[in-house]
Parts: sequence; C-alpha cells; structure tokens
Amino acid sequence: MYPIKLSLKSQSWLVAATCMVADGGFVLFSNCPPWQTAVVLALTLAVNAMLAGPAKLSGWVAVAQAAVPLILLVTMGGRIHANEAGLLIAGYRAGAWLRGTPAYASLGVLAASGFTCSIVMGGDPVRALLVVAKIAVLPWLVGRYTTARRAYLAELEKRSAMEQADAKAAVAKAVTEERSAIARDLHDVIVHHVSAIGLHAGAARLGLPDGNTSLATSLRSVETSSRAAMVDLRHLLDLLHGDRSPGARQPGLGELDELLGGVRAAGTPARLEVRGRQRELPESLDITVYRIIQEMLTNALRHGDSSGVTVTLDYAPDSLTITSSNLTGSGNGHSGSVRRGLVGIRNRAGMFAGTTRSGLDPDGRTWRTIVTFPLEDS
Repeated sequence: MYPIKLSLKSQSWLVAATCMVADGGFVLFSNCPPWQTAVVLALTLAVNAMLAGPAKLSGWVAVAQAAVPLILLVTMGGRIHANEAGLLIAGYRAGAWLRGTPAYASLGVLAASGFTCSIVMGGDPVRALLVVAKIAVLPWLVGRYTTARRAYLAELEKRSAMEQADAKAAVAKAVTEERSAIARDLHDVIVHHVSAIGLHAGAARLGLPDGNTSLATSLRSVETSSRAAMVDLRHLLDLLHGDRSPGARQPGLGELDELLGGVRAAGTPARLEVRGRQRELPESLDITVYRIIQEMLTNALRHGDSSGVTVTLDYAPDSLTITSSNLTGSGNGHSGSVRRGLVGIRNRAGMFAGTTRSGLDPDGRTWRTIVTFPLEDS
C-alpha cells in the first residue's frame, strides 16, 4: 500500500470541497431564477462544508443533508437537484463512524428523506425504495464494510505480532533451557574433573621429598592452571545462566599478563610484543582475541620446544594482526591436535571476518600462526 501524505483533516476538507464543487455545479446549471439559484447554492455549500467536521458529528451532518431536499421540496417544489453528492458522503460517514442507535437513526433519516421526496414528486413506492437503496442504504453499508475491514486487518496485524512475540519467546525459552543444560553438564562433569586435577596435583606436590624443585614447580603450575580453568569455567557458567554482571565478564586482552604468567609458570618462556598504537576493541572481539591467543599458547605448550613462544599484537589503522611463533618439538609440527586447535582459531576469527594463516617457516622448525582482523579506521 502506498502511504497517504495528506492528514485526515486535509482529506476531509478535500472530500467536502469536491462535494461542494460537484453539487454547486449542478445548482448553477439548473434553469431556476437567479434568487432561487443563489439560495439553493448557499444552502448546498453550507451543508457540504459540514462534511469536513469531526466524525462524532456525522449523525447531525446526515440530518442536515437529509433536511435540504425536504426544504427545497416544500419551498420550491423540488425542481432543483442540490446536494446529491453530499447525501452519499453523509450516508457513508454515518455507516463508517457511528455505532448503535446514532448509526441506525442517521440511516433512517436519510432513507425517510429520499423516500418522501420520491413519493411527493410522483414516484411509485418501488421507485422510491430504489432511490432509498441508492442514496442512503448503499453508502451506509459501504461505510460499515470499510470500518469492519479496517478492524479485521488491525486484528490480523495484532494477532501476527502476538504470534511473532510468542515465537520469539519460545525460541528464547528453548535457548535458555539448552544453555542451562550445557551449564549443568559443564558443572557436573568438567568442573569436577578440573577440581580433582588441582587437588591431586597439590597432594602430590606436598608429598614430594625436599629437593625435587623442578617437579614441585611443575605440579604447582598444574595447580595454578587448574585454578585458572576453574575461574574461566565459572565465568562461562555465569554467562550460560544469563548472569551479565561485571564479575561474570569473560577475560580479554587486559588479562594477557595473567595468561602469559601461567605459561611461564609451566616452564615455557612466553613473550608478548605490542606494535603500533594500542586501541580499545569491542568487547566480543576483545574476548575472541584473548581466546585465540590462549589457543596459540596451548599449542605452543603441547607441541613446541623449551625455547618458548612469542606472541605479537600488531595494531594498524584498519586491522589487528596476532602472530605466534615457536620452535616445534620433534615430529609435532603437523599433529592432529594442532589441526583441531587451528580449526578452533579459524572458526573464532571467521565470526569477525578475520583471516588465518599457519604453517612452518622456511627453516622447517618455526611454527607460525597469523590471524588478522579488519578494524574500522581510527
């Protein structure tokens, strides 16, 4: 449907003006004395101007329109056609805007006027009823139909909006239930095992004989990593349960020092280099970059040698590039777990239109993973 630019008031005046022109034109072209033409014209223009009035006055407008033919019938013998267009519009307005007794009373007044004029001017009852059907009943019924159709369409729109709201609510409920189920599984299975790892590592460290420093350091790193994993799991559980409080926020680039510290505690040197002008990232991207670096460091711990890993953040005006490089251990450069880790990195990067490249350098030993995210120009 094309939008109507005119206001309702402007449209009402346009309808009234059209009726005034149409009915006034017939009055002017009638073969009546000038004084009669002037009186009938003034009366016609006056009642047609009332068509621009408020909808609540539609009943009184119908009475005024119905009175004009009767007045002319009594005073001038009904020899002049005055307000036929006005009668049609008055009937339509009464049917469209009025309800109950006022609506039927307006219809009765218009019908009585048409029937009386037709009978007095020599018409038979059948012809008079046809006149009533044309100038009173038909416009009134069209008005009723238009209003009923408008109400029906409004009801359909309301029902459609309610169905869409119900569908969204059902989807939201299903997502919430699924997230709760995932949270329960994480809590019942993974949290239990991670807690057990930390407890056993602590017990083993306390049971070591004095002097075994390297093994104690490794066990302490296992404890630290398990505690960090527990913290991350609790954050994830809070998010799955819908907790958006500051304490439930997932780690981002602000927690890189802690992440690198955990790698160093495990006995692997970890270095971070930042190039370019550092800038704040959207929260979702900030979390994703942290998780990608976490996966890079995990791959280096599992498959790299003791020389450590270097992570570089290169900020450009329109991009951010994350690079990790480490020397691979014997035969580990192309293991299946590395590929699975790279798939995870690629999937995370793809959510933000990022690109991923990885592989061995020409020296055959240095594994390099490069992830680039496009950013808005700063």
